[in-house]
Amino acid sequence: MSSYWRGLRDGAPFLVVIIPFAMLFGVLATEAGLPLHETLGFSVVVIAGAAQFTALQLLNENAPTLVVIASALAVNLRMAMYSASITPHLGRLPLWKRGVVAYFLVDQTYAQAILDYEKIPNQTSSEKFAYFMGVMSPICPPWYVFTLVGALVGETIPENLGLDFALPIAFLAMVGPMMRTPAHRIAALVAVILALAFAWLPFNTGLLVAGLGGMIAGAQAELRLGVAP
Repeated sequence: MSSYWRGLRDGAPFLVVIIPFAMLFGVLATEAGLPLHETLGFSVVVIAGAAQFTALQLLNENAPTLVVIASALAVNLRMAMYSASITPHLGRLPLWKRGVVAYFLVDQTYAQAILDYEKIPNQTSSEKFAYFMGVMSPICPPWYVFTLVGALVGETIPENLGLDFALPIAFLAMVGPMMRTPAHRIAALVAVILALAFAWLPFNTGLLVAGLGGMIAGAQAELRLGVAP
């Protein structure tokens, strides 16, 4: 089996998560008043579920654009760590291929690819790239497609129905499976406490404080406890 088809096989189970969350984003973006092309453009340009939900929530609260961008970037800081981790495997690729990897580097593609690279370390850079693209195929294009489906469905939902409750539920569903180690749990606990303590800050900027504090606490916990992320 070629590296691409192996990656496609390994990435296919992520559809179980990608389809409902892409549709949920499309529905909520429509509920928030974004037109169809902006909703789809949001997923194509940002292609990061957690950051998209964060930005959408802040847009709903009429936060300043700078706060929205800063919050989305803070949520996506983990991508810098993903990039540093995967560079030894794909850093020798041509520039255009590295650009493709950078664009499609999301939680699922990183996690599955790095697992495969460590399990089969003797692959060439081309084989690793092919595997990465295989994993990406059932993850990123469906994210666009089902965002569009969700937006189309969302346009049929009466405005007075309201779907605000779905946003916190979506975050809980995304965060829950990430609580794998004591360091993760400590980071989450500190972030929650700081978010509540600084809830008085305008435009939810307390979330930035909470996010930074949570990352620092998690990093310190990992160092002191010797627990890998």
